[in-house]
Amino acid sequence: MPRAGLSRDAVVGIAVELVDADPETPLTLAAVATRAGVAVPSLYKHVRSLDALRDGVALAGVEGVTAAVRAATAGLTGAEALLGAGRAIRAYARRHPGLYAASQPAPGREASPELAAAAGRAVEAVAAVVRQAGLPVERTVDAVRILRAAVHGFILLEAAGGFGLPDDVEASYERLLAVLWEGLGVLRASAS
Repeated sequence: MPRAGLSRDAVVGIAVELVDADPETPLTLAAVATRAGVAVPSLYKHVRSLDALRDGVALAGVEGVTAAVRAATAGLTGAEALLGAGRAIRAYARRHPGLYAASQPAPGREASPELAAAAGRAVEAVAAVVRQAGLPVERTVDAVRILRAAVHGFILLEAAGGFGLPDDVEASYERLLAVLWEGLGVLRASAS
């Protein structure tokens, strides 16, 4: 019999806490079961598999990033919206390093329909920001990819300690966002 109060959401919540507390330690059913105070087989009443649990954690991460972008860009346009989105993504990654990492797709692993839909909403949130740059529709995918590559790359390098020089990392990130905004002008011009 499942522990009273244990549900799929509770199990995923425990996994989210574990992943965020220690992003370097791989998520295991054993760790979740220990934290929940149940035996591993009891978890299968709530999640089908470790992959299903990982999908739940990834979903929480994707939804968190999406909510952060939407909140940070509400009512903003143009460069301010792009700056808001870039800052929000980085802030989310700093506050929730494990969830942010989980929100990135694993190569060769097919996402659940629920996770795929959430990822689509995340892309749309960023696409809404870059469309405000006056880009033609056919350049939206390019702009989203460019923004994601630059922001995600910076986040990964920063998390790995890759910015050891004494220069101000905050200022570098702000310059990156400014360069991204100016770079979108190249995409506007290339569509003319």
